[in-house]
Amino acid sequence: MEITGEVREEDGRPPGDAPGRRGVIKGLGLAAGGLAAGAAGAAGGAALAADGERPILAASGRPSAMAVPVAGPWRPAHGHVDVTWSVDTTRRLVALTFDDGPMPDWTPMVHDILDAERVPATFFMVGSRLVEHARLVHGRMDRHEAGNHTWSHRDLSRLPHRQACGQIRRAHAAIARITGKEPRYLRPPFGRMGGGTLSAAGELGYDITLWSIKMLEKTYQDDPPKLVDYIVEGTVPGTIVLAHDTGRRDRLVALRNLVPIIRRLRARGFEFVTVSQLIEAAGKGAAGEDEPAAQRAAAPPPGLRPAGSAHAGVPPGRR
Repeated sequence: MEITGEVREEDGRPPGDAPGRRGVIKGLGLAAGGLAAGAAGAAGGAALAADGERPILAASGRPSAMAVPVAGPWRPAHGHVDVTWSVDTTRRLVALTFDDGPMPDWTPMVHDILDAERVPATFFMVGSRLVEHARLVHGRMDRHEAGNHTWSHRDLSRLPHRQACGQIRRAHAAIARITGKEPRYLRPPFGRMGGGTLSAAGELGYDITLWSIKMLEKTYQDDPPKLVDYIVEGTVPGTIVLAHDTGRRDRLVALRNLVPIIRRLRARGFEFVTVSQLIEAAGKGAAGEDEPAAQRAAAPPPGLRPAGSAHAGVPPGRR
């Protein structure tokens, strides 16, 4: 089965003139054959797809959390997918990220604030919303990074491999065409990584970006200063902050308090960077030079970062 950069709907229909995925996906192939006996047994009884491949299903009939797309040898573009919650660095760097836009309600407000404060951010965009509201980001993405948040905000963990790939591919094409920026990182909706999430990311050459602290809008909607305290005090070097530039109205408590959050973090010596810049800073000292492993292991103070949240090092060729 040959996989090209052509973008298709989930049912296999081409959506139109959408451009292809970056060069890494062009000409990708999936080999067919038999899977190891244990995995094949787990797939037992699943109906053959039209091309003869046997999808691996859980007992519920939904895609297996194994993230293996077919009952055959599977060869993704990359055999390794990095998942980043935060980055290990002693440099006082923080990445602001915004999900689910662009939408007319609050995306312009977020851009206005970031422009006024001269702060770069990473916007994980929903492809269908970007196509509908492209005018909202025209001329506004110069300092920012574009990330992939799927075509229609579908839960990738509940989709089979091919549909998950379609969600990512189609969003990638729209983002690259409209913003002129090739997304490098995927944030799966709801942060769910089972089902087709990892297999699709592996096939399409994406790494995954999650977060290490999020705006708890509902918790602090009646006490905005406490939300500012929570974010500022919970931010350590290498933090990725999750916010949204659309959604429920309680999210406005975070957006209306972006300025005090930004200014208080700057007062503590933090510099705002994109996700790519943060990941590239992994293992760099305060002046940007490589720092000793022992020094990285000692910072930041324990307890401020959830276990397992550190970025798993990106091979140089994937940066």
